[in-house]
Amino acid sequence: MMKEDICTMQLICGNSEFNVAGLNSFVQKVKFDKCGNSYAVVAIMGPQSGGKSTLMNHLFDTGFQEMEIESGKSQTTKGIWIAKCIGIEPCTIAMDLEGSDSSERGEDDTTLEKQIALFALAVSDILLINMWYNDICREHAASIPLLKTIFQVMMRLCGNPPKKTTLMFVVRDKPAKAPFVLLEKRLREDTEKMWKAVSKSQAHKNSPLTVFFNVEVVALSNYLEKEETFKEEVTQLRQRLVNSISPGGLVGDRKGVVPASVFSRSIQEMWRVIKLNKDLDLPAHKVMVATVRCEEIYTDIFKQLMENNGWLALQKAALTGLVPDFGRRVSSILYNYLSEYDKEVVDFEEGVRKSKRHMLESKALQSAQAVYDTMLGHLCSKAFEEFKVRVASLNPEKRFVESIHACNLSTMHEFRQGCADAAAQHSNWSFSSIVEKLQRDIVHAASCIHSTKLSELKVKCEEQLVASLTSQADPEFGNGGEGMWVSIRRILKLETEKAISRLISIKVSFKLNEKEFNAMGQDLSNFARNEVEKRARYNIVHNKVLTQMQQRFVIVFCYDSNSQPRVWKKKKQITAATKEASSASLKILAVMATIDLDEKPNYVEGILFSCLTKETEDSLPSSWENDTLFTPVRCQELWDKFKKETQKHIEEATSTVKAHKRRKSMTRAKLAIGAAGLVVNTGLAVIGIPPVFS
Repeated sequence: MMKEDICTMQLICGNSEFNVAGLNSFVQKVKFDKCGNSYAVVAIMGPQSGGKSTLMNHLFDTGFQEMEIESGKSQTTKGIWIAKCIGIEPCTIAMDLEGSDSSERGEDDTTLEKQIALFALAVSDILLINMWYNDICREHAASIPLLKTIFQVMMRLCGNPPKKTTLMFVVRDKPAKAPFVLLEKRLREDTEKMWKAVSKSQAHKNSPLTVFFNVEVVALSNYLEKEETFKEEVTQLRQRLVNSISPGGLVGDRKGVVPASVFSRSIQEMWRVIKLNKDLDLPAHKVMVATVRCEEIYTDIFKQLMENNGWLALQKAALTGLVPDFGRRVSSILYNYLSEYDKEVVDFEEGVRKSKRHMLESKALQSAQAVYDTMLGHLCSKAFEEFKVRVASLNPEKRFVESIHACNLSTMHEFRQGCADAAAQHSNWSFSSIVEKLQRDIVHAASCIHSTKLSELKVKCEEQLVASLTSQADPEFGNGGEGMWVSIRRILKLETEKAISRLISIKVSFKLNEKEFNAMGQDLSNFARNEVEKRARYNIVHNKVLTQMQQRFVIVFCYDSNSQPRVWKKKKQITAATKEASSASLKILAVMATIDLDEKPNYVEGILFSCLTKETEDSLPSSWENDTLFTPVRCQELWDKFKKETQKHIEEATSTVKAHKRRKSMTRAKLAIGAAGLVVNTGLAVIGIPPVFS
């Protein structure tokens, strides 16, 4: 049953090829990608024919191929094989590495050996270092050079490790009488020496081995001679590997562990990176010495530079504003400290001292660049404000767009020059992003200023137009009359054409295309029309239409066509005059009730005459079809008031006619009486009687 669960595959072949398809199949078969972060990887490394595969099979019930003793010692495992550990929680992957010191590969072909070792160290949570008891003092047999190499390269490639790895030295064939305590002490001391000899980054210069590794030592009896004891010891070791990722387990630090779902992709990339680093040998002794000493000098010089009073003063000054000759002063300070570095490292290996010098210069420039960036901010603000001041002084009616473009070019040129002058020598500091920012700000500001100035000029044109329209149209509205809208239309047309002609200079200055210019002209025309309508509403409503109607009535009613006062003798004269005067007044109401800017037929007039003069029985509608100044209800109210106010003139005329009739009747009576008296007196005289009428 157990054998059915065994799953092994060759991860890295003997020719260093990564078995991608095999790994994907393995992951799916053992459902490894479902494990999340709950898994562990245990790898084993050591010399060829050291029993690594045998140990892994006993520990984890894996199916790695073991060497046949009868055939003699030979390379069994090639590359890297992996298998799922049986009966171990959490899910644990065993990794069996090709043995070191392989006679098949020879002394000159150790690159793959080192690559495999580094890969195992980077991938595994627990790295078993399989070694024979008798080889502890033998450097190569104990894998000491290989460990040195992978320590060195790991620090160079990884810097901060993604996780803390457990190094477990498994000592094989330990004699029963050999003290385990001394054995463990010796291996720990050797490991510490290796660690101290490794060149480290400044961040981990004084970091102890325990920051990166947990070191464990285990001793096992001879498998052939003491098989039962060996199996008991392996069982005890297996118990230590159960729940390895739990608190207190062999894997105590899981920082940076990748989820199982991306484990396959992660280790593929890791192998690719390792293969790209061909030279995995430790540097020569003189290089190591130069590295350590130049690192110390570089660190000390950089510290002095950062504490330099001149440099600190530059930093402080840059916080509040522009620093004159910033680039030159930074270059001078940096040159002095680089020269000091050159003096102190002159006797060390050239490649190392140049490398550290470059690091010193780069780090110093990196520190200075933050101040430089602050300087660029000040330069940018200064340039932007100067641009706005320049543009503000431009005449918007004379080549405004061209002038803005010229200001833009000169401002950007001066700013770029200022950025270049503020940079230190050999810095290669880029100021392209701040240049782009300033250019964006200028373009945006120019657009806003363009729009603002254009709007101001439009407002100016509108104000001029309003003044012209008001001065000419208001009196026309005040006078009223049947020809009022004829005059208003003439004024509107003339003043609008004048205003649009004034836009031509704006078109040239702002380089408006025909579409933009026509749109501006149309806007101005609409504005003029709206202004006239507004003046009409204000003036007609406030100038008392009723008064104008009454005045018109009086003129027509009281004076004839020759402007002579009417002499009222007959009632039919009053009727005719009343009709004529009412029609003239109603004509004024019709004219002033509508807005006639398009010279359309005044349909309101016909309705008013039809309904208000009682020619029909129709009443006024509830509303007009088009825009008007007075509603039908208001027209009815005005007409009713008009009739009431003008009735007195009709009544006066009527009284005059009646008085005329009375005078005429009395005159006729007197004439009749006079004639009768003459006849009587004449008759009396004939007969000699005195006259009766005197």
